[in-house]
This record gives sequence, structure tokens and C-alpha cells, in this order.
Amino acid sequence: MRRLLRLSVFDLSFLNLSLSHLFLSNLFLSNLFLACLVASIFPGTSVAAKQPKLQMSEIMIPSGDEGVQLFVRNKHPAGRETSPDKILLFVHGATYPAETAFDLPIEGVSMMDLIAARGYDVYLVDVRGYGRSTRPAEMNQPPEANKPIVSTKVAARDLGAAVDYILNKRRVARINLMGWSWGTSIAGLYTSEHNDKVSRLVLYAPQWIRSEPPAIAPTNATLGAYRLVSKDQAKARWLKGVPEDKQADLIPPGVFDAWATATWATDPESSKQNPPTLRAPNGVVEDSANTWSAGKALYDPGKITVPTLLLHAEWDADLPSYLAQGYFAQLKNAPYKRLVELSEGTHTVMLEKNRLQFFHELMGFLDEEKPLALK
Repeated sequence: MRRLLRLSVFDLSFLNLSLSHLFLSNLFLSNLFLACLVASIFPGTSVAAKQPKLQMSEIMIPSGDEGVQLFVRNKHPAGRETSPDKILLFVHGATYPAETAFDLPIEGVSMMDLIAARGYDVYLVDVRGYGRSTRPAEMNQPPEANKPIVSTKVAARDLGAAVDYILNKRRVARINLMGWSWGTSIAGLYTSEHNDKVSRLVLYAPQWIRSEPPAIAPTNATLGAYRLVSKDQAKARWLKGVPEDKQADLIPPGVFDAWATATWATDPESSKQNPPTLRAPNGVVEDSANTWSAGKALYDPGKITVPTLLLHAEWDADLPSYLAQGYFAQLKNAPYKRLVELSEGTHTVMLEKNRLQFFHELMGFLDEEKPLALK
């Protein structure tokens, strides 16, 4: 399924006013911007009625392993508790933390903001070794001094700690899960073992058995504890597979630099390198080499028994379309499943010009009350 949604969300030229004469605070401008976006998403309703006032909190939660804490961020509509069926937890991929993608403001609002503005209690978590979560001691030593750290199974346990934290906090039995890239394996593995704690599952760019080398592959015979990634490598990886004549307007102006600055800032060792490099655990690389790239599944998607959405973009060179299609075929016990292929997007479509296509398909799945009913 391919859908192209072209929206001109913000055009304030009709005001014909100079902002310098409005004497508005940055906070008011931010709220106005978010209100206008929500008004565009909810046509026919007043801005005042839909203006979202979001509350954010951050916490470090125990992982279950001594000395290891996990960073969790939460956003939700201020002043009221959201519906028990409108709770979503997001987990990141193999290289970058959750907050700098899922909660990166683009034109004033992040994907996390957009979802929260629809009445959701939205969380993100960084597994150990990423972002602001505890970095294993091996990451303070040369990478070659230790074996790969933070496997998918370890990451799934970290995700489970975040799920249990939210279940206890909200006093609910189930929540919605969303994983991106390696995060689809983390969330998929967790769900296959804990269907009773998951309402709906969203897998954005899923991993599956592949027939060509992965985007992140071992460069040496001996794989160290972690790898180092530069901003130039990240930009090249982002644009790989995008037609040359489409590259210039794929990423909104300033977004790559804002994302890279925020992402590399989460690693306290980054600025000590020239050029700055980001440390990323290699457990995912070892897992991929031993399973997906070796013709074996890391876990059985057939054990997933909750409604599942696969989101994918056509220019994703990291995890090409055939992987999502192959994974989709294995979801044999989900009560219903959906595979959506978005046009003109990459592995990082959530931050690109067609990000509202992504948002539209995501919310269409999460918001459905009776997806199997005729009316």
C-alpha cells in the first residue's frame, strides 16, 4: 500500500504582521505552533478546543540488574489522565537513542508531541548503553578489550522493565508498544513472550532474515564491545538508496544538524574525539550476524498474538522492503495485521518530509476502536 499525503500545515502569512511587534514569548509561540498543527489534523474543530497543553516528565528506573538504570521520558495532555487504552511506549534502534528521534522537534513539534496531542500517554525508553541510560563499564574501555555488549535479549529485558514501570504507574494490564529498526526485534521478542502485557504492536522498519550484508556489519574479524560512529557516516547511511534528484528536499532544512547535535550530545565521550564519534553497543551487530544474516530467526513472530502494524518506507536501504514482507508472512497468529509501505522515505522517514504520512498511518492503527467491524 502506498499513499502520498501532501500537506501544507503552516502558513501564517495571512497574519501580515511582524513578530517583533507581537511581543509574544517563546513559550506562547511554541503552543500556538502546536495548536495550529493539531487544528490541521483535526479539521472542523476550533484551535482553542484542541490546543494541546502537554506535560513532560523524566525518570531513571531500575533495570533489575544492580547498578543499571534506564532513562524514561513521558509526555501526556496536562491536567487529565489519559484513557487506559491510549498508552504507548517507544524503543529505539541499534545506534541512536530514543529521545533525539522520537522527540526531536521539527517545525516546533516532535512525533512524540503529535501522538500525545491526540490524547495519548506517551513514553520512550533508552536501553542500557544508549542515551542517558547507564552505560556498561565496558564502554569506558577500548572496544577491542571486551566482547560485544547489550544483546537483543538484554535489551528486551530492559524494555520489560519499562513496561512494568508503566503498568504499575498507570494501574493497567496492557499498553501499546512501538519499536524502530533493532527496536522491532526488542519489542517483537518481548511481545512474543509477554502478549498478555501488550495491546497493539507497531514495528517500524522490522528486522528479518536477509539475503545481503546488513547496513551495520562487522569491520574486523574480532567484534569489540562497541563501535564508533561519526556524523558523516550517519548522513551517508541516511541517504543511501535515495535517488540523487530526491536527496535535496528529503530532510527538512536544519533537521539533520539538529538531530546530529542532539544525538552526539547524549554521549559524554563524543566531544573528546576529533571528529566527534558516538559509541554504540555491538550486541545488536553480533546478534544480526548470528541470526538474521545467517538465515535464522532471532525469535518466532508466530508467537505474537496481538494486533500488529508494520510500517516501512520504500527507500529504506538499512532494512529493505522484502524484510518487512517476509516478516509479515510470519505473523500467523496475530488477530489482524497490516503492512504499510510509505512513498519517498528512508529508514528515518519519521524525521523526513513525509513524516505526516507516517503519523497518519500510525494513528489510524492505534485509534481504531472496532477494526474488524463492517461499520
